[in-house]
Amino acid sequence: MIDGETILLGVETSCDETACALVADGRRVLSNAVATQIDLHARFGGVVPEIASRAHIEAINTVIDKALSDAAVRPEQISAVAVTREPGLIGSLLVGVMAAKTLAWTWRVPLVGVNHVYAHAYAAALDAEPIEYPAAALICSGGHTALYRCGGPLDLELLGTTIDDAAGEAFDKVASILRLGYPGGPVIDRLSRDANPQAVHFPRTLLAGQSLDFSFSGLKTAVLYHVNGVPGTVRRRSPAPAGKTGIENFSEREIADIAASFQQAVVDVLTIKLRRAARKIGARTLVLGGGVAANSALRTSVAALAEKLGCTLRLPPMRFCLDNGAMVAGLAYHSLRVGQVSDLALEARATVRR
Repeated sequence: MIDGETILLGVETSCDETACALVADGRRVLSNAVATQIDLHARFGGVVPEIASRAHIEAINTVIDKALSDAAVRPEQISAVAVTREPGLIGSLLVGVMAAKTLAWTWRVPLVGVNHVYAHAYAAALDAEPIEYPAAALICSGGHTALYRCGGPLDLELLGTTIDDAAGEAFDKVASILRLGYPGGPVIDRLSRDANPQAVHFPRTLLAGQSLDFSFSGLKTAVLYHVNGVPGTVRRRSPAPAGKTGIENFSEREIADIAASFQQAVVDVLTIKLRRAARKIGARTLVLGGGVAANSALRTSVAALAEKLGCTLRLPPMRFCLDNGAMVAGLAYHSLRVGQVSDLALEARATVRR
């Protein structure tokens, strides 16, 4: 504790970022250290779980030391240790959970297990004013796309989730089809800024009725067929010569237009579903979280939606869109305040038990 503030150390290792942060009173970020693994996974076009786990083991001590050093905080000033315990890659989660248990035991402070997705829904409160509830939260990343009703930091109700690909996963797969590299989200966002999002009409899968679930596999397949042709049919596309298929037949401008058209389809679906959720729960606030929340087109679209609905919009700063320890420590502060702490038998879980 410093000057009456309650300081938590947060550890996050659910996927391919090894992260640790120190946060005071749930919102003031004292440090936020992250070791990324993008270069390790780029040649595979996605995260390889075994490689991710080993990289976490190699980086975890260094990242924790950096977070403590950057914050100029001593162990005796820390009130609790928080850690992502679900959901995620089980091997990656185990590294963080074991590190957090060790610190909590050594420092003789409480341990707080945190849901990774719930932490993303809280990220917009970091270094900012508290979120005004009730809120409709859209969490979209490489592994998750879901809508929540948020009645408070710890009061979340799942409204809808993806039935196949997550939005970020779709970005990565389409980037692979277009040979744009990995990760797909940032490069598609960048290309799309000077391209035509109406060049190709890709499907918007909204599912039946007023469903709040998501589906992006059909959109991904539509991009694949647009580029490579529909299996078993004669490919006709202008200006490429009739009968020729493959990305090599598309100019850089055409590829950018395909990327922009795909991105617009994703943004349209996410925005429509968020609008449905906000109206259903009578939201006062719209919240974005997760890696895809950094997408410029999505941020613009949701800002327009918030204005139309008369809602406050809470967007996390770019550094808190990606996986980070600050959102873990921030959310855990609220758990600590109401006595929701874990013991050293805390288990990592790849999926959330309902």
